[in-house]
Amino acid sequence: MTMSGTPKIVIIGCGISGIAAAQRLVNGGFTDVRILEATARSGGRIKTGRFGNNIVEIGANWIHGPSEENPVFCLARQYKLLDPEALSPENQGMDIGGHPPWVPNVFSSSGDQLINAEDIYPAQDMFVELLYESSQYQSQGGEPWPSVGEFIRSEVRQRAAEQWKDIDAATRSLRMSVISNLMKAECCVNGAHSMDEVGLGAYGIYKTLPGLDCTFPGGYEGLIKNLMSELPSGLVTYNRPVSCVHWNSSEQRENPVVVECDDGEKIAADHVIVTVPLGYLKKHHSTLFRPPLPLHKLHSIQRLGFGTNNKIFVEFDSPFWDADCEVIYLLWDDEDALVQQVTDVQRSWLQKLFGFTVLKPTERYGHILCGWIAGHESEYMETLSEQEVTHAITQLIRRFTGNPILTPKRILRSQWFHDPWTCGSYTCPGKGCSAQDLENMMESLPTKGSQSQPLQVMFAGEATHPFYFSTVHGALLSGWREADRLISHYSKSKL
Repeated sequence: MTMSGTPKIVIIGCGISGIAAAQRLVNGGFTDVRILEATARSGGRIKTGRFGNNIVEIGANWIHGPSEENPVFCLARQYKLLDPEALSPENQGMDIGGHPPWVPNVFSSSGDQLINAEDIYPAQDMFVELLYESSQYQSQGGEPWPSVGEFIRSEVRQRAAEQWKDIDAATRSLRMSVISNLMKAECCVNGAHSMDEVGLGAYGIYKTLPGLDCTFPGGYEGLIKNLMSELPSGLVTYNRPVSCVHWNSSEQRENPVVVECDDGEKIAADHVIVTVPLGYLKKHHSTLFRPPLPLHKLHSIQRLGFGTNNKIFVEFDSPFWDADCEVIYLLWDDEDALVQQVTDVQRSWLQKLFGFTVLKPTERYGHILCGWIAGHESEYMETLSEQEVTHAITQLIRRFTGNPILTPKRILRSQWFHDPWTCGSYTCPGKGCSAQDLENMMESLPTKGSQSQPLQVMFAGEATHPFYFSTVHGALLSGWREADRLISHYSKSKL
């Protein structure tokens, strides 16, 4: 498609949604496309790092639901970035509903022995059942509680009283600790401080795809490198933060949008695709847009949740976990009352870490665990020195294993909250949220019914996908969606 008076398109952000939009536009025949990236690298929240001799994911970790309808899986397969197991029909056919069936080892804070995994299954089953029920309110309406956390706590107390009344107090206490632990794990999955912040009516908006979650042996950034190699060189300008998007500008007749950069450069455009993270939008929307965003869009930005989920990688000379173990759960003896929040974050931040996933295969990684911690405790952890985090993790592991000399070789942690360009990890549906909020997120400016030139400011990124928010495939699809909107707009306008 050749265009008369080629439209000028500026994309803000070189994460996967920005890259996907650019690629689609270039392939669609648009010749005046550029990406402005605030940092020195591409990929955004896809970030691969080095840890000793290993490659680890600081950001996005898995392909969630690696199956035919997942475009990230299809691209990774096309670029030959996956292990053979990930490509098997069995793997693609598994429907895990967002919760992989990992083989657990369970340790308790009394540190006396490994807990028998069978003893925790009744609590796990109850929790999974309650998560499933939580996801059903979205279609039914009439939510009994405003949040997933309040719903689960109230139901667990009732059901435990009925179903576990004949078991001994110690086992019942253990099961309650398991539920507390799974709540923390669910905070990590949702990127929320507490499940009390996740709306019950909105929880079911998120959709999963079939397939057993898989990882990139050579790092997720391999996907970014492959996509970038297909873009014309010079299309991205790095270290170029944008300070303001001036839209609907009356004085600039030729191009209705002016993108103003931090360094004072002003770039005229017909269309701007904004792909910045929701965390950044929450913090900077008031200065980023002139005129300001319409109220309904602003309210949706405020209602949607955007929390922090960080990783702490820990390497050991030899494993203290079983060979087949895929996840280690840490159960605190004093957490059987399903208490809501730790009050003293600074003193007990580590209690929020639900446990570790084991990096597999061992032949590739050696003995590396990845600890997961969400919320305010996770944000506090980012402010500590690496030495302080190492000390805390060492004490924690010695306590739970009962081994007083166990010492990690090294640690590495992510710090997504204090990253000025992300301000957290990913989106979750907050209390009072609805599908309409996600619709509002992807609505372009000026809004319908305006006499001005349409599609001046467009929005992409994981927070703008109506049901795959928080995922890489959601981000990718949103970039394609906005590019397709422009392609269709110009093919119509030529008729």
